[in-house]
Amino acid sequence: MAPRKKIRPKKTAKAIKVTTSTKAARTRKTARSTKPTGKRADGLTPRQKEILKLVSQGNTNRDIARRLAISVRTVEVHRFNLMRRLKVRNVAQLLRQALQQGFLPKNFAFK
Repeated sequence: MAPRKKIRPKKTAKAIKVTTSTKAARTRKTARSTKPTGKRADGLTPRQKEILKLVSQGNTNRDIARRLAISVRTVEVHRFNLMRRLKVRNVAQLLRQALQQGFLPKNFAFK
């Protein structure tokens, strides 16, 4: 005997409508999740500005972590995100770029 073919039910208007609404819900969810949170108009969060200021004063990750009562790993992540956002590879470039973009005052080294 030959194997029987499975009969699939036709999609009804209701089934199609559910699919469409699900896609719309996913689209709304995606659009909502891409909104920036905690960022300011200049592109840095208050915590990143604080980390940048402390880095510019010559503090190490450990010093910054101790001063802000956070883990060293958290400070490293903030520095990494700062460097990624300013498109630099080391601390010297980070400070130079921060000066050029106005994130640090011109006389930051003398404070």
